[in-house]
Amino acid sequence: MGSKTLSFLAAGGDHSPFLRALSGRRILGVNPPVCDFAWFDLWSKPVGLLSLMGWLRSRGNRVELIDCLYEARTAPRTFGRWKVAREPLRKPGPLAHIPRRYWRFGLGEEAFRRRLADVEPPDLVLVTGAMTYWYPGVRSVIRALKEAFPSVPLLLGGAYARLCPEHALSSGADLVQTEPLPLSLGGPAMDLYDRPEYGVLITSWGCPMHCSYCAARVLWGAFRERPMEEVLKDLGEQMGLLSMTDLAFYDDALLVNPERRFYPLCAHIRGHFPKLRLHTPNGLHVARLDERCCSELFETGFRTIRLSLEGVDAYTRGQSAEKAGARDYERAVCNLLRAGYVEEDIETYILVGLPGQDLRDVERAVDFVLALGGYPKLAEFSPIPGSLLFGEALRLTPEIGKEPLLQNNTLYAPYVARTMAPESLQSLRDRARRRSSDGMEDG
Repeated sequence: MGSKTLSFLAAGGDHSPFLRALSGRRILGVNPPVCDFAWFDLWSKPVGLLSLMGWLRSRGNRVELIDCLYEARTAPRTFGRWKVAREPLRKPGPLAHIPRRYWRFGLGEEAFRRRLADVEPPDLVLVTGAMTYWYPGVRSVIRALKEAFPSVPLLLGGAYARLCPEHALSSGADLVQTEPLPLSLGGPAMDLYDRPEYGVLITSWGCPMHCSYCAARVLWGAFRERPMEEVLKDLGEQMGLLSMTDLAFYDDALLVNPERRFYPLCAHIRGHFPKLRLHTPNGLHVARLDERCCSELFETGFRTIRLSLEGVDAYTRGQSAEKAGARDYERAVCNLLRAGYVEEDIETYILVGLPGQDLRDVERAVDFVLALGGYPKLAEFSPIPGSLLFGEALRLTPEIGKEPLLQNNTLYAPYVARTMAPESLQSLRDRARRRSSDGMEDG
């Protein structure tokens, strides 16, 4: 494999046929460090890369993983998560005016190069990229990989490659997977980690909702449920690793069609893994939290409950596909408390920074959640390429179309679009943090 192989492949597109043809090869997968103002481990694993590597291994290839975040763990946090090492970075030019420190979270450049020195030269390198504005970490590892293995083909995939394909083509990768990989790869190969303490499970791909700020349909296409036997096989393989104590669900729509999917899965977990702690970092659809659902959550061991309220005003609800209103949220909180949860458990996402959003509506949403005993957690708007709101954001701030760094949710509204003053955003954060239960933020 080498330049002769690459000559038959387009730089960008769907390289699934190329991957399906691989057998008997040595393949290295890399999850890059994160370059950002802040990062913490919200049960974060490169599930696409891990699933692809597990699938390639099943086809007779030898696979090895370097996860620059996992290998830089420094101190344990809650529920299987860890704090990771960080080092200060000089801010890239487009971010020079931001009055915050910029960090590299994970293995430093020299540590990564030393790690590569211990790796047997592979036949193919796979690099993933998550957030579009984390691409400096992607480019950093690609440079080091090309220095270490100059003749080895390197394929870049992940959300960054699919959402910003033209930008990703300039990353230094030989190939860029700009089309979604097949959904039948199977579960993530968590055994590529030495002692993983949490697993990640996906029971469905995509979301049936059409929220204007989300690009799920670009990334996954139409909403599709995984076959239950496949989900249970994935769960069993991950829980077969004796170090596992926690499990995070990556679904965007976990509670859709619960009789067919969620409730049977809960019964299986209670019967086979009764001590497992479960988490929903992506947020649950508030309107689906009836009495039975809340009881199933509590009895099955869901410890971290994140609710997707977004807002209670007409504008924010409209951007959120009208999936929840004030009455829905009140009923959900009541049902969760009745099921056995306490107020401290009910963490609730509220959107801030949407183009055209009134900050007074955000304040009212924060106060509404606080008054009911919930824990508001601000979810700052990021203009995601492919989402419906990206066009509006692009009209207001054309520079985000060429520079993904400016799509960062931490800085878009206060420093790029300037739709709110940094002081106003900080005031909202302070208002929400009056009852914040998660002291995980770094930076």
